[in-house]
Amino acid sequence: MSAHRLLDAIRGALRTHAGVDRREFLKLAGITGGGFVLAAVAPRGVFASEGTEKLVASAELNAFVHVSSDGKITIYSANPEMGQGVKTTLPMIIAEEMGADWRDVEVVQAPVDEARFGRQGAGGSTTVPRTWNQMREMGATAREMFISAGALVMEVPREELHAESSKVVHTSGRFKTFAELATLASRQPAPEPGTLIFKERADYTIIGRAVSGVDNLAITTGQALFGIDTRVEDMLYAAYEKCPAIGGKVVSANVDEIRAMPGIVDAFLLRGNGDVRELLDGVAIVGRTTWHVFQAKKQLKVKWDESAASKDSWAELVTRATAGAGTRGEADVYAKGDVDTRFAAAGNRTLEAFYEYPFVSHFTLEPMNCSAHYRKGQNGAKDTVELWIPTQFPAGAHAAAKSMFGFEPDQVTVHQMRLGGSFGRRVYSEYICESMKISERVGRPVKLTWMREDDLRHDFYRVGGFQKVKAAIDAEGRLVAFENHHFGMKRDGEVVSGSGFRENEFPVQNIADALISNTWFDIGTPCGPWRAPRSNTNAFVMQTFLAEVAHTAGRDYVDFLLELLGEPRWLEEGNAWALHTGRAAGVIREAAKAAGWGRNLPAGRGLGFAFYFCHAAHVAEVAEVSVDAKKHVTVHKVTVAVDVGPIINRSGALSQVEGAVIDGLSTMMGQKITMEGGRIQQSNFHDYRILRMPSAPPVDIHFIESDFAPTGLGEPALPPLAPAVCNAIFAATGERIRKMPLADLGYTI
Repeated sequence: MSAHRLLDAIRGALRTHAGVDRREFLKLAGITGGGFVLAAVAPRGVFASEGTEKLVASAELNAFVHVSSDGKITIYSANPEMGQGVKTTLPMIIAEEMGADWRDVEVVQAPVDEARFGRQGAGGSTTVPRTWNQMREMGATAREMFISAGALVMEVPREELHAESSKVVHTSGRFKTFAELATLASRQPAPEPGTLIFKERADYTIIGRAVSGVDNLAITTGQALFGIDTRVEDMLYAAYEKCPAIGGKVVSANVDEIRAMPGIVDAFLLRGNGDVRELLDGVAIVGRTTWHVFQAKKQLKVKWDESAASKDSWAELVTRATAGAGTRGEADVYAKGDVDTRFAAAGNRTLEAFYEYPFVSHFTLEPMNCSAHYRKGQNGAKDTVELWIPTQFPAGAHAAAKSMFGFEPDQVTVHQMRLGGSFGRRVYSEYICESMKISERVGRPVKLTWMREDDLRHDFYRVGGFQKVKAAIDAEGRLVAFENHHFGMKRDGEVVSGSGFRENEFPVQNIADALISNTWFDIGTPCGPWRAPRSNTNAFVMQTFLAEVAHTAGRDYVDFLLELLGEPRWLEEGNAWALHTGRAAGVIREAAKAAGWGRNLPAGRGLGFAFYFCHAAHVAEVAEVSVDAKKHVTVHKVTVAVDVGPIINRSGALSQVEGAVIDGLSTMMGQKITMEGGRIQQSNFHDYRILRMPSAPPVDIHFIESDFAPTGLGEPALPPLAPAVCNAIFAATGERIRKMPLADLGYTI
């Protein structure tokens, strides 16, 4: 059947069978797809235009690509968007391989359906490298199906056709638009993935450009819907109060008094399952507006049983680590060579330092929130729950519903909402569990919103810690031995996320004699991934200490780093996610050149250098800093060189690096979580400070677009920032920085 005859059949079917659902229509039309094509033709409807009936038919070429006869190309973005730009980046890859004109593309957040779209999650700077080939396959498959359709319509060999600017073009110059070919293209068999040929980088017309985020206009005009913007008919609003000492159980509360307050519908105690990742004991307040429940929450009087709650004390942890600084750890020892012999031979050419860094909070600008509608099954039907969640891993809601209610996946509907910040915070489900249980109790849809104080005092924190490091240099100033005694944290017998020092930390693998040991402190404070877990603190220690070693040896730090790298090679043979010394040297040289490393600066001003490898990315940074007599720090400029392979969206990449630099500076200067008696002592922005706009430095970014496959960029530019600034402060003042935040040392910004 020709495309024209097919459209005539569709028109007739629409006239005869108005109102039939999509599955029934496809059966009536007798249209089926091939390969992994999910649907061939999906009628978009008939509408009148100045008295003339007009049909807009649409076709799905695969799970991600949908093209309509009016020329609109819909590309589904399947992964959560939390500001890292994937909602724009991933469709760009598809559009590039497809041969689409980006101006024809509309990006839509995909429904949560991992059977259709694959793993839908975001974290660890893995989204782009994990989906790079998948997105290319989706685009190339659509392209080949369009070319097959074009060959049929134009009656020419498909080898004489190519796709560009949303058209299939013949060598003669004749062409057919994607809109004209959409229906027929959707009926072509999908090519086998192994037969696909991807475009060469030199032929890219979309990848590598600076493309504005697809939601930017909606965000700046207040139209974008984040989780906290969810509105559902008959919705109520909720707040939840948990014990300020993590793990405390509720005994009683003045719920009768709370129920009598204006705008309050109910207040009640909830018993948890003891899992901090799911549901802890607390008091729920439900009302007609968020303002009403927040006001009522301030009047709560709760009696808590804290006998089994956390008793953590930051001051005690500092004391214990300081006392143990002269020892070696007794667990998880990694040893290579003989450091003791090396240290003895080095004599006075050894250097030791003790480092401290605190717990910090994610403190996302959008507080934790979740909207839930628990529905009781009728007439023997199963109970269900519908969720609107800003989460990094929507499929995690199924596990939460299973734990809370024994639900199977078909009883849970998840709507992925845009996230107003996360960086590891929204990988857990406790706020989801709270909202589900509250909705179950009141029998109506409920939006739970945390207060700022809840966010700060009930986070999964970046773990604090301590490191005692020691190095030996030979007579020529080369690093010949290294030791690290790391003081880390365990919770419930398990090492918490982000704690620990590993043997693959640079430059341990390049040193013949090295020793790593750990001492573990048991804590009750929950910890979790925080932007560039582990690397965000290990970089501070390693890159300030190595700079100190180089200075002691009378060496230029850039030369010292390049010497440590040695010849170009993968440090772990066959592992493309490992450090590559050639790529590392490339960013080190580029950052040094761009920043004018080694130039003379006036008194009180200095340059600091740092390099770090994490999340498969090589990043070097140079900070130019001045410090006045009152220890006020001005960061004049940060120069960054990055190798993450080809840059897909230059605009998004620049934003990620700039954001990482500012986030790293903000955290380094003033952020610190302390706890006493298991209670978090900070509560809001007044005592947990974030960087203000006037203090944000210019960031000069240089991408080395190597031929390696692209890797993620949300995290790796943060770790080098703190050591670069701290090394610059030393250059400006002569003071070594071995403790974060710098506010504890009297510095301001």
